[in-house]
Amino acid sequence: MPKMKTHSGAKKRFKLTANGKVRARHAFSSHILEKKSPKRKRELARPLILSDHDAPRVKVLLGAKKS
Repeated sequence: MPKMKTHSGAKKRFKLTANGKVRARHAFSSHILEKKSPKRKRELARPLILSDHDAPRVKVLLGAKKS
């Protein structure tokens, strides 16, 4: 069997933390920023930890081992 390839789009958008959680960008953080408050923009800039429900799907795309 050939090796599984990592999903190119997923590897650009997600990273795994040392504890195996999935780190991603917040939504709504790239444009139409004038109407958003500075506090909201600051919090959107920080990375998001993906929910336990979505993380397994992303881990399959990244080729992470089952944990």
